[in-house]
Amino acid sequence: MSDHRPPLYEVHVALGAKFGSFGGWLMPLEYAGVLAEHAAVRESVGLFDVSHLGKLLVSGPGAAGYLNTRLTNDLGRIGPGQAQYTLLCNDAGGVVDDLIVYLFGNDHVLLVPNAANTATVSAALGDGLPGGVAIANQHEDYVVLAVQGPSSGKVMAALGFPADMDYMAFETARFDGQELTVCRTGYTGEHGYELVAPNAVAEPLWAAIVSAGQPCGIRPCGLGARDTLRTEMGYPLHGQDITPAINPVEAGLGWAIGWAKPSFDGGVPLRRAKQDGPARRLCGIKAQARGIPRAGMTVVGDDGAPLGEVTSGTFSPTLKTGIGLALVNASVRAGDTVGVQVRQRVELFDVVRLPFVDSHVR
Repeated sequence: MSDHRPPLYEVHVALGAKFGSFGGWLMPLEYAGVLAEHAAVRESVGLFDVSHLGKLLVSGPGAAGYLNTRLTNDLGRIGPGQAQYTLLCNDAGGVVDDLIVYLFGNDHVLLVPNAANTATVSAALGDGLPGGVAIANQHEDYVVLAVQGPSSGKVMAALGFPADMDYMAFETARFDGQELTVCRTGYTGEHGYELVAPNAVAEPLWAAIVSAGQPCGIRPCGLGARDTLRTEMGYPLHGQDITPAINPVEAGLGWAIGWAKPSFDGGVPLRRAKQDGPARRLCGIKAQARGIPRAGMTVVGDDGAPLGEVTSGTFSPTLKTGIGLALVNASVRAGDTVGVQVRQRVELFDVVRLPFVDSHVR
């Protein structure tokens, strides 16, 4: 089956985008190049099409309460108009998906899972759905545009959209007669916004953002830069850094679990993992020389014995060196030196605390 094309596909073609497959969607990888696009987000502002992300509307009396019995984080920590990072876990505590919850009210919740996992999340949450609560898959009905970078607030203000919001807050706005949601979220580590809008206004909205961002030097950015940006922040990518075989305790995501809640999917094994401590943990690694780590490469100790493997790796445009995330034996700590099997040689890496670069999301 061929990949879905986003509503803005022809716009990306006209801009000269290179495309790649993401969760069954054909999405722009880059336009002018990853380094230039990465720099735009760190220094000014970039515009991403992330419409491949899922959109699940959960509605009906007690919708939020039901979700709170299934997802790891505690929806009681936030109120209407706020978003929350959370996880859906399996019976063994592994991560089925990580997602963002938009809480409109107790009977109206928007879930944004990863593209490839949308149907899986919908089916899992649909099993046990209480009467009166429904899940609608709106994956192909809306675009999601991310405006990210230090100048992103100026772009939002120029458009007349809500800009002065706390991190993870959202508001609705109007554009061309359509309602859209503007949220202070993103996956780049910079001040930014994500806009969820009906497909009907996809092209004029993209054009309006580009026009409003011209004084700031806005650049269209592909998912290649999004990956280097999120790796510099140590943000996990599902399918690599977190999977159904990797639990949140191992991945350092215990902060996204409402431990005081009575129950949530995977709660029993996760409480046990927290109490016992993980046998392995996700950590940051930074090259001492020129090595660039890639997912699947073996991490070794000074005696050559395997310690784990790289789950994400790239060249950091900000630090000008190789960085990565690695799932390794829990005995490995920040400040240690490990080796990574890069082709036929072992390159040395420092184990570092995440993030690799400072966060400016707030």
